[in-house]
Amino acid sequence: MLLAGKNAIVYGGGGSVGGAMARAYGRAGARVFLAGRTRSTLETVAGDVRAAGGTADTAVVDALDERSVEEHAAAVVAEAGRIDVAVNVIADADVQGTPMLDMTVEDYLAPVVQSVRSKFLTSRAAGRHMARDGGGGVLLFFGGSGEPPRDYYLGGLQTAFEAVEQMRRQLATELAAHGVRVLTLRTGGVPEVIPAGVPGRDAIEASITGQTLLGRPATLEDVGNLAVFAASDLARTMTGTALNMTCGAMLD
Repeated sequence: MLLAGKNAIVYGGGGSVGGAMARAYGRAGARVFLAGRTRSTLETVAGDVRAAGGTADTAVVDALDERSVEEHAAAVVAEAGRIDVAVNVIADADVQGTPMLDMTVEDYLAPVVQSVRSKFLTSRAAGRHMARDGGGGVLLFFGGSGEPPRDYYLGGLQTAFEAVEQMRRQLATELAAHGVRVLTLRTGGVPEVIPAGVPGRDAIEASITGQTLLGRPATLEDVGNLAVFAASDLARTMTGTALNMTCGAMLD
């Protein structure tokens, strides 16, 4: 197992993407610590991890609250000994579908403020323990950045992604001396996470698929598999970069 003996925190672990990562980490042998604001969704994912033979713990954590994040990270270390992997995939509070000229400044900035704050707090908390323990570790981001699609309004979401990408670069630079790697899983969109009742869902999925070179988008299973690879020693030469899982929608 690629992650046998590793401890992984998944902030937002009760969601679609976080759940996919958590299940994959569990299958790969990691002990998974699911953190989020809704106990019921966390327990559902934890149940899946356990049913597949893995180990999972849950905790109600507000990733926007400094004290909550710091106390949870300390509790994980006290319980498991160290943090090897930390990934934050909480929702970005974005407002989509409205042209920028018609948006309020609060709506535009909402994903920027929430994403930067939560990623900073969780990365700082986990990164401090990784650096202090001296055994390295992996901080993983999800989303990446790219050109906004034509004829669809993303508001401040891409601005948030770009800000987090700069955070990833700086963290990679500062934490390299401690053996901590920092990576982004860059996605061009995963249609499975779009709720069934979203207006224009079919058109959005067709747009995501149509932008790929391979004629198919990434799946949640793909997300989980790549998250395992990024966190494993197979990727030990990689830091400060993004792993492109856009199926050719974004070219490097």
